[in-house]
Amino acid sequence: MPSNVSAHITGTVWKIEVKVGDKVAEGDTCVILESMKMEMPVEAPAAGTVEKIACSEGQAVNEGDVLLTLA
Repeated sequence: MPSNVSAHITGTVWKIEVKVGDKVAEGDTCVILESMKMEMPVEAPAAGTVEKIACSEGQAVNEGDVLLTLA
């Protein structure tokens, strides 16, 4: 069952740390968001494989926006 990884704050996608097909463990950093000059890691809520990346570096995102999907 796919699991969405969502932004927990409003900010800008600073760096995407994973690629489609990468295996991640629970707690691995998937994306780094920049907000108010602070870098905030977005971690995988569960282990899985990156199925889809729904954001790009430099993109503005709002709290709750889906950043990527894990299978």
